[in-house]
Amino acid sequence: MLITKVPPYERPALSKGFLLPEGAVRLPAFHTCVGVGEERLTPKWYKEHGIELVLGTEIVAADLTRKTLLTAAMETISFQILIIATGARVLRLEEFGVTRADAQNIYYLRDVNDATKLLEAMILLKGGKAVVIGGGYIGMECAAALVTNGVPVTMVFPESHCMARLFTPQIATFYEDYYTSKGVVFIKGTVMSAFESNQNGKVAAVILKDGTRLPADLVVVGVGIRANTTLFEGQLVIEKGGIKVNGKMRTSNSSVYAVGDVAAFPLKMYGDVRRLEHVDHARKSAAHAVQAIMTPEKTSDYDYLPYFYSRVFTLSWQFFGDNVGDCIYFGDSTKGKFGAYWIDKCRVVGAFLEGGSKDEYSALALVARQRPITEDTEALAGQGIKFALSLPETSVSSSIVGSMRRDQSYLLSQPTMQVTAGVILAVAIGLSAYWYVRRRRWRTL
Repeated sequence: MLITKVPPYERPALSKGFLLPEGAVRLPAFHTCVGVGEERLTPKWYKEHGIELVLGTEIVAADLTRKTLLTAAMETISFQILIIATGARVLRLEEFGVTRADAQNIYYLRDVNDATKLLEAMILLKGGKAVVIGGGYIGMECAAALVTNGVPVTMVFPESHCMARLFTPQIATFYEDYYTSKGVVFIKGTVMSAFESNQNGKVAAVILKDGTRLPADLVVVGVGIRANTTLFEGQLVIEKGGIKVNGKMRTSNSSVYAVGDVAAFPLKMYGDVRRLEHVDHARKSAAHAVQAIMTPEKTSDYDYLPYFYSRVFTLSWQFFGDNVGDCIYFGDSTKGKFGAYWIDKCRVVGAFLEGGSKDEYSALALVARQRPITEDTEALAGQGIKFALSLPETSVSSSIVGSMRRDQSYLLSQPTMQVTAGVILAVAIGLSAYWYVRRRRWRTL
């Protein structure tokens, strides 16, 4: 697990802004919680709010029955309530037995140190070639950053199209065509089997399953992540690769809560349990957990609307809801603005839009939240975004876009929560653990 010496920051900035050759973002510009328009939580902020921020410290053991944590320095820390926000770690190719996976110039992207090393390598790569392994979020956004920095890129992934967990083939075609116009080469439907390295130990080529050799001076790997549950296995219920929680984000131990990537929570809208890897869920689940701890009698069950987004080149898209059922397309992709609705059992359950405005994205979120009935899919395709914009707002819309700002305002208004508010914001982005001690003092590790 990463042992960070940097105060909590917004991880999406690493692939969306940190790697850009012009207008790049650097810390402290993206400390939490600038992503929702709030002030940056710098070390000074924590101190001013009475929060002890402990950096560079690893928790090596947890005894939830005794309510103690053990640090690598053999310090024992007691808690009354523990919030687990251990996040996830990248899957590394060494774990799959890939030959020469330990060669130099093979990069992963999960933290600011990874981003710094990758950026330095890109700057030094004059006339070299890059191969990106994986066609998901990290693969697509890193490929865009590499091309923007003047590095030729070949992408390799086993699926038939990019972003296969979310995009349909038709949506994916638009983005693949756009990337191709920027010089990216796609090799789909196959996997790599080994790396070649030179006499200096640096990667020289990627070898595919069919024996194809792709010369490479730099490789970026984005093949997924795994929730950091190891400390708590055998003590808490684990489900779908994460720590199972209820609608209050409480685990099978009544004194322990889990939030963000590591939590497998009941997705109230769809009646199932999921583990979602997204900063929006991390922020909101953290806020909900603290609210449930401080005012349990006033806290309803977590009712999250799945949300994903990306910004690369001049493109920008957002998705809300669930991508199940039939997909109905609208708009004109040749003009750079198009979208889709997903219809399941005559209800609109998901919505996607490329090139939208703030109001249009908010309208799509409302559609996905309300799940209106529609039987005329042809008319829906004809209406397109106008369908979402014409939908009347109801009370349910209050829990969608922008709810983090409202949650923070509520918590700050409560006398017993003023110390807590900073924690619920900071906990969302890659912290190791939080605990609450008898003197009502928050510490963050």
